[in-house]
Amino acid sequence: MNLTLKLQNKLWREQHKMNVKRNEKRKQQKKIKLSKANKKTKWAPVWAVIKKYGQGKRVHPSTLTANRRSWRRTKLKIKPRKQNKPQLG
Repeated sequence: MNLTLKLQNKLWREQHKMNVKRNEKRKQQKKIKLSKANKKTKWAPVWAVIKKYGQGKRVHPSTLTANRRSWRRTKLKIKPRKQNKPQLG
């Protein structure tokens, strides 16, 4: 009886470690996706604005960028996957 409990505890610990690693990997994937999206939403350099509109025209550098994103207006739709509830198996 005692041996089976030890085996069950060992199996449970191994599964728990695997679940923790899996969750950490998902968090890292979300961070990677967010950082890539952040790289895409940069403003244009000042020299590009001057080249396009001329030196006298005052234009915001964001007018030249194609990808615009705001934390409030548009979301990236990155969500962690749904996890199975432990009591259901």
